[in-house]
Amino acid sequence: MVVAGKDKLIVLDRDGVINAVRDQPITDPEQWQPLAGSMDAIAFLTQSGYEVVIAENMSGIGQGLVSMQQLNEVHRKLHIEIQKAGGHLTGIWFCPHTAEDDCLCRKPKPGMLNDILERLRIKPENTWLVGDGLRDMQAIEAIGGHPALVLTGKGKETLVMEMLPEDAQVFDNLLDFAKYRIAEDEALAKREK
Repeated sequence: MVVAGKDKLIVLDRDGVINAVRDQPITDPEQWQPLAGSMDAIAFLTQSGYEVVIAENMSGIGQGLVSMQQLNEVHRKLHIEIQKAGGHLTGIWFCPHTAEDDCLCRKPKPGMLNDILERLRIKPENTWLVGDGLRDMQAIEAIGGHPALVLTGKGKETLVMEMLPEDAQVFDNLLDFAKYRIAEDEALAKREK
């Protein structure tokens, strides 16, 4: 079991938040391309005391389009790029099921997020989920955490077409979210002195 030494958590959706979205599931590390500023954003967050994890629906596995070996190779590249920027991921969670499987872990259901919180021993009120889709917003809302929509990936379409949770915050990209979150923490620390 993982035990966290920190008490605040950022959960990131992967495709469209950290890396560019493709028409087909990413099966090769060469296909995985980080979005501008996303590696720096993760580095800034981890250096500012956040646990950072990924929680991603990976139905390509359940559909037989992506093997575990392929997924691991893509995630190895992701880890290397984050480390080069000075960041760290505490872990990667993914749901391998299709929507038809009606599992408890596939976002918007909160099962994957509940597992993360339990393993890391972090409270929902200290947790933000950054995503580009309504499912991400609904999953974090279901556990009492904080939703943040980025306008990368399918974020612009989500903003126009979907009813976001009332407390959802909107950012241009992951780097803007990271800068905002860090500035908010610094302002809070000054007020508490």
